[in-house]
Amino acid sequence: MSDPDEKPRGSFLDALRMRTISTEVGGAMPRGLRVATAYAWRFLVIAAAVGVAIWIIMQLKMLVIPLLIAILVAALVWPGFTWMLRRHVPRWIAIIIAVLGTLAIITGLLWLAIWQITQQWASVRDRTVDAIVQFRDYLIDGPLHLTSEQIDELLVQGFDLLRQQAELLWSGALAIGSTVGHVATGLLLAVFILLCVLADGGGIWRWTTRLFPKAARPGVDGAARAGWITVVNYARTQLLVATIDAIGIGLGAFLLGVPLAIPVAVLVFLGAFIPFVGAVLTGAIAVFLALVYNGPWIALWMLVVVLAVQQIEGHVLQPLLMGAAVKVHPLAVVLVVAGGAMIAGIPGALFAVPLAAFVNVVAVYLSRRAWETGERPDPDDLIWSTVPRPRRNRA
Repeated sequence: MSDPDEKPRGSFLDALRMRTISTEVGGAMPRGLRVATAYAWRFLVIAAAVGVAIWIIMQLKMLVIPLLIAILVAALVWPGFTWMLRRHVPRWIAIIIAVLGTLAIITGLLWLAIWQITQQWASVRDRTVDAIVQFRDYLIDGPLHLTSEQIDELLVQGFDLLRQQAELLWSGALAIGSTVGHVATGLLLAVFILLCVLADGGGIWRWTTRLFPKAARPGVDGAARAGWITVVNYARTQLLVATIDAIGIGLGAFLLGVPLAIPVAVLVFLGAFIPFVGAVLTGAIAVFLALVYNGPWIALWMLVVVLAVQQIEGHVLQPLLMGAAVKVHPLAVVLVVAGGAMIAGIPGALFAVPLAAFVNVVAVYLSRRAWETGERPDPDDLIWSTVPRPRRNRA
């Protein structure tokens, strides 16, 4: 009769033998290959996790986009909101002033833009048609000697390219929706989330931290606090940069006699919230209007104004203000904006920089284990501060 322990012992010996063979094979591999393999499988796991996260976000786009919009708007109004709280203004009054003030500013800017468009649209349209006809005659009678068929073919190709690029931007992976109902639902949800965040940010955050293991809560709390301060600094700085861009380009268009100066300034202001890319594209619209309405020389001066504003932004404002606010290199800013646009269209380009800044600060905070040294941000700067506290003398 066989021993009942024989089979398990054989299995153990077989496992030990296979482990020895694996160890010998691993030892025979070059060290560089072992290190590269270790990094490779970990990278694959991280990439799979990121891919799953992006897929989940795509499925929940009707929730994610309004949530991100509400958080970004909360970061924009947060300095003024906390200023009112520190002066003992009741929270509900501060919420009403912050939300209605923001809506009033946006509505006023849009009203000014629409008013000037209605006043000058007919003239701009006629000048544009005349400029297109003159340019077409130049292509036919000028040194290129193109035919009408060749011009029509080039126009069709150009419009197809613009249409494809517009579809790529507007129908990104995280687009809010293609119908008016989707957009209205997203806006209402964003306003509701904004009100909840301003009214009870502290309670929401305490509930969120309880989802993590108890040992991890101090690190999660401190990292999120540091990340939120960075997002607030980003929003405040980008608001200043966008205002300077809009005033510079809009004032230049007005002084040069370019039509629709106010709509151009509003467009530049809104587009500047997409760093580097937005102001360039909206500035190109001002140059185009100057070209078709005022001629090539005014268009050249308009281009000089746009480039001057962009140089001031790129070499003065962005390095001094944005670099200190988000602690992300300008090259990284350009890359994350381009990557966000490729992945998620316009929403991706809009949220790429604040998300990158948040992730960067959180990663640095966790890697330094700063919560163990008692490093904590100022409570007055935090969205989850439910009671305003006077600033202490830190001298």
